[in-house]
Amino acid sequence: MLARMSGKTEPSHEAKSAHHFGDAIRREFALLVGFGTAAIFLAAGSQFVELVGHPVAMIVVFLWLFAVILWSAICVVRHADCLAIKLGEPYGTLILTLSAISIEVVMISTAMLHGANNPTLGRDAIFAVVMIALNGLVGLSLLLGGLRHREQYYNLLGVNAYLNVIMTLAVLGLVLPNFTTSRSGPNFSTEQEVFLIVMSLLLYAIFLLIQTVRHRRYFMESEDVVIPMTSAHHPFQVRSTAFHAVMLLLYLVAVILLAEKFAIPLDNSIEKFGMPQAFGGAIIAALVLSPEGLGAIRASLGNQLQRSINILLGSVLATIGLTIPAVLTIGLITKRSVTLGVEGGNLPLLLLTLAVSIVTFTSRKTNVLQGCIHLLLFAVFVLLIFAP
Repeated sequence: MLARMSGKTEPSHEAKSAHHFGDAIRREFALLVGFGTAAIFLAAGSQFVELVGHPVAMIVVFLWLFAVILWSAICVVRHADCLAIKLGEPYGTLILTLSAISIEVVMISTAMLHGANNPTLGRDAIFAVVMIALNGLVGLSLLLGGLRHREQYYNLLGVNAYLNVIMTLAVLGLVLPNFTTSRSGPNFSTEQEVFLIVMSLLLYAIFLLIQTVRHRRYFMESEDVVIPMTSAHHPFQVRSTAFHAVMLLLYLVAVILLAEKFAIPLDNSIEKFGMPQAFGGAIIAALVLSPEGLGAIRASLGNQLQRSINILLGSVLATIGLTIPAVLTIGLITKRSVTLGVEGGNLPLLLLTLAVSIVTFTSRKTNVLQGCIHLLLFAVFVLLIFAP
């Protein structure tokens, strides 16, 4: 009655439902594009991805798959951020990290099993993840966060826990193979590979117990942090936990299906155009880290450096603790040799990166200078790909 007197008509329940459904379709349009693209490539078999004799078509397919995977990965970030709001830290960043690692394992294993044996592909991808995350993304996050907030604070106990495990597994997995004598070259023997697989998984499981149960407060925001009011208002709509969990899994399935196809034109393009093999590992790493990188930079700009650190250091730890065992297991099952030892200029660069990371995260606060140093090391990493 009052609505008629005021000249306004309340929208019906059906109209509201239609509006919400239409809004959901627009927000999740990337899911339709992802599964549509996957359906096209699955139906076509190897017709689209094995275009070695047509360089232009091969590049188009490569860029098409790269764009769709990146779009889907960004949506993974969005739903992981919503779950982080619903569940709290560090569960939100842990979900994002494990989602990205599953993509990485699928892409590396697919590339390893495609074509001739490439024993260094797994190592190149793992090393690239470490360099991109610890230098490129950490440097960019610290630089942008420092420019906006001057100094940013983090929880020293949590960072120390990350760096202790990262340093141990990085040296054991990527440096030690250069100095063992059971097998020639930077390779482990079968017994050493089995030992590293078991120890890496066990240490990562212990770290997860510390992070999520026993010492969860180590990974919470520092008490010195003042989060701007604008950071409290999220640009995305938060729905139920079940909705975001299901959507994240669906996007993850789409990315995994597309990643299996993407690895083939990537491998063919590197061979066709004579690109360095390390470049393929860097492309895989960049694509895998795109959702985590976006989430980390967004958190740093919002003065949530601890969340940014949880994302980036968590991705490095998961890569070393989970991807190395996965690569070694694939090698053992398929009887393919796997080279893990980092060689040449990359070896001192890895050790320098670990040392600089320790210096960066020992004072409970960061500024622009640390960001610039990490970005310099990232530039050296890119240089060594093309000019080793």
